[in-house]
Amino acid sequence: MIQRVQSIFLFLVAVAMGLTLGLDLWVQEVADSGEVWKLNALFMNQLDASGEILQSSSNWYIAALASFAGLLAIISIFQYRNLGRQMMLNMVNSLLMVGLVAIVFLTTNGVNEEVAAADNGTYGIGFWAILAAMVCNMLANRFIRKDVALLKSVDRIR
Repeated sequence: MIQRVQSIFLFLVAVAMGLTLGLDLWVQEVADSGEVWKLNALFMNQLDASGEILQSSSNWYIAALASFAGLLAIISIFQYRNLGRQMMLNMVNSLLMVGLVAIVFLTTNGVNEEVAAADNGTYGIGFWAILAAMVCNMLANRFIRKDVALLKSVDRIR
């Protein structure tokens, strides 16, 4: 029964993780030097005022977590016959996404302290997609719990 409501929410989780992989997570512009720091799922780039890359560091772990969270959501869609396993996969996925938000937050705070920026920068659509995925995952778990309650009530009637 792939056409259930929770399957749609789990598919949206996978789409949001794809957006996280493809779009910028964070941008910081340093006013005095004209430098720009950009964080995406794969790299943290330091750009000069003309847009040339001065420094680049790999953030493969952010991409790995986002990819694994998207893959786990797709796997969870096809676990509709075992609702307990589906809920467990979604809970693990929630923990992965919380870890992903924490890693992005700690990475951006580290750069802000390094450059002594006046503001915290702007979080991009990729970051907000993680939070949207967390909400969709929570809603999917809610509808799975409703299915479990419905199955228990039907078993009581028999």
